[in-house]
Amino acid sequence: MISLIVLYSQKLNSILGISLNKRRMFYMAIPLYEQIYQHIWNEIKSGVLKEGDRIPTELELADQFHVSRITTKKSLEMLAQAGLIERHRGRGSYVSSHLPELQSLALTEGMADMEQPISDDWRLIGVILPDFSESYGAKMLRAIERECTKLRIRMILKLTNDLREEEEIAIRTLVKMGIDGLIVYPIHGEHYNGELLKLVLNDFPLVLLDRYLKGINACSVCTNNKKAAQELTDYLLDKQHKHIAFVSTPPENTSTIEERVHGYTDALLHRGMGIDKQYFITNLSATLPNQLNKDSNILEDREIISQFIMRNPQITAFVVGEYLLAIHLRQVLNKLGLLTKYEIVCFDSPDDLFEEPMFSFIRQNEVEMGINAVNLMQMQWGGTTVPTQTLVAHTFVKRMD
Repeated sequence: MISLIVLYSQKLNSILGISLNKRRMFYMAIPLYEQIYQHIWNEIKSGVLKEGDRIPTELELADQFHVSRITTKKSLEMLAQAGLIERHRGRGSYVSSHLPELQSLALTEGMADMEQPISDDWRLIGVILPDFSESYGAKMLRAIERECTKLRIRMILKLTNDLREEEEIAIRTLVKMGIDGLIVYPIHGEHYNGELLKLVLNDFPLVLLDRYLKGINACSVCTNNKKAAQELTDYLLDKQHKHIAFVSTPPENTSTIEERVHGYTDALLHRGMGIDKQYFITNLSATLPNQLNKDSNILEDREIISQFIMRNPQITAFVVGEYLLAIHLRQVLNKLGLLTKYEIVCFDSPDDLFEEPMFSFIRQNEVEMGINAVNLMQMQWGGTTVPTQTLVAHTFVKRMD
């Protein structure tokens, strides 16, 4: 049985309900591409494969060992570099006619005598998230883990803290380990991650969560953010708010926020109202994962909000892109003694069985998103064509006045 390391942070253990006293370290797997290399090495050494014999193709090996073609491609490339096989474009791969000293090519001491099966029928995927919280992300992660267990898939989790370098390292490391697929919640940012683009170009099994890459044919699962933002804005317009602001982190090249901006503006235009550029606060950063708990960013954001409110006394309502930003906004209004003048609506909110939600909000179906992501991954393994974008229905939870 292939084993792995899954080291959850204290935060993950507490949110997923895992006792710290029961946290376990699993064994690190030998990368799958090395295992396939070793298997063929053993076949040549034992004489099962002789000089000039045909080696299975990338696709045949992928089917045999239940891995991706990118994994088997790397194995064959390593075998060719070691002089064990010769690869001929259009003809296939064959055992080399001039074999090197085989004993010197074992990758790991003792692996040549390894008799246990190379793989069981479980697959292995990586899951990469910027971060998660009870207001958004935790339910999605639980759903992914449950669906993986149901479908005999192991998962390795990596949190990037919304840092591009961390995301790139995580992708490279997980692919090197021989994972069969990757579920990624892309970081917020102005430029696409080159490692993600490589996966797309190599047809590596990939599912993007929450966001999509514009112009890139990659499978994604997300909410219809444009429609959801329209609903929030229409709700405020129906309550006779005439001056409504939009609040978010920077939207550039972050499809989720861009779609929410479009939904907000479309709702206003549909009612015959103009779009005032002064009604946008989209330069906040304190709630981004790599900025959380940095007092300077929180103070800076609150000053931006305070100045905005002072400049625009006509505004009476806000559409806010996320729950934590809505909390910051509410605290600023409360400090200014203006809380009762304004109405705030937002995306997402923590579940509380005993308290009325603080805001009317869009509840994204995180569980369905997580389940869909795993099922779309499995469809890719089966060779089924998957949609570029899968939209998951949301609900509008209205706070009692």
